[in-house]
Amino acid sequence: MDSQFRCDLKKYRILAGLTQEDLADRVGVRRETIIRLEAGRYNPSLKLAIALSRAVDAPIEALFIFD
Repeated sequence: MDSQFRCDLKKYRILAGLTQEDLADRVGVRRETIIRLEAGRYNPSLKLAIALSRAVDAPIEALFIFD
């Protein structure tokens, strides 16, 4: 099952005052992963989605909107 989704991570990352590198460091991934997430080209694991949600202080449902 390959769902299409929109990712609003960039908006919340900027609101949190974080660079892509800052966010990557906080959640334990490479900056390239954040770039792919923000472009909607990477579907994160639940563990990563929760970590991102906590790092930017936004609900998962606000970060990832699935069709």
